[in-house]
This record gives sequence, structure tokens and C-alpha cells, in this order.
Amino acid sequence: QVQLVESGGGLVQPGGSLRLSCTVSESIFSTYDMGWCRQAPGKQRESVASISRSSRTNYADSVKGRFTISRDTAKKTVYLQMNNLNAEDTAVYYCNAVLKLIIRQEYWGQGTQVTVSS
Repeated sequence: QVQLVESGGGLVQPGGSLRLSCTVSESIFSTYDMGWCRQAPGKQRESVASISRSSRTNYADSVKGRFTISRDTAKKTVYLQMNNLNAEDTAVYYCNAVLKLIIRQEYWGQGTQVTVSS
């Protein structure tokens, strides 16, 4: 089974930064499209950022210019650098992986809490 483990969440003041990490168990990490989603209490899960296996990136409008998604194939890890955080960024952040091989397969991590508060 593909396993994803997130880390790096925590409490940060407005304007601060955090770097989330997601390590994938599969050795074929480079074949997966990777992404970060988040879910705040009472809200639907929303896509924050994604990076394809061809390294194309996509960001939600609300985080453009502040968040950066990247991947390290050797470490089988995807990162989300979050800068200039504000209260609206408070949520549980989930890492996900999508493999398109004959059929579409999607996997999710357990999530890591990010709280932005003064």
C-alpha cells in the first residue's frame, strides 16, 4: 500500500512561515502527481497546490505568491513552503498522490494541523 506521512505543521503567528513535508513510501515516487489540500472546520476540502510528474505546478489563487510546492525525488518527498501566513490559512493540510496507470489511483496522508494565530 502507498503510504504518505505529513509533518511540519504547528502554531505560527500571522506573517510567519512553515514548511510542510510529505514522504511517500513508493520507490516510483517520480511517477505520481503530488499535491496539498487543506480543510478548515466547517469548510470543504480545497486544493492548495499540486505538482505533476512532469513538474508542472498549480496553485489556488488564495496562496499564489505565498506558497511554493516542490519535490525531491531522491528523498521521495514533496514540500509545501508557506510564507506570509494569515488566519485564513488555518486548516489541516493533507498530502495526496495520484497515479494514472490504466486506472486512476489516489492516496491521502493523515494530515498535519496548521494554526495561524496571534
